[in-house]
Amino acid sequence: MLTVKCFARYRDLLGFTEQTCATAATLGDLLMDPRFERLPKDALLAVNQTFADRATPLRDGDEVALMPPVSGG
Repeated sequence: MLTVKCFARYRDLLGFTEQTCATAATLGDLLMDPRFERLPKDALLAVNQTFADRATPLRDGDEVALMPPVSGG
């Protein structure tokens, strides 16, 4: 199982703060799940607290974080 955590406005957008999901081969495969269809393409993604892209392989027990892009000046 994977743990998926949503941060900031993604909590409201996706309707959860933390959820468990079946293990997927890659982060991109996980995000194909209908639960994530509203996730913007520019979302910041992390696996086990390290920024990742959709090609990142996943393993049972991984933690995935979904975060909005950060802006600042």
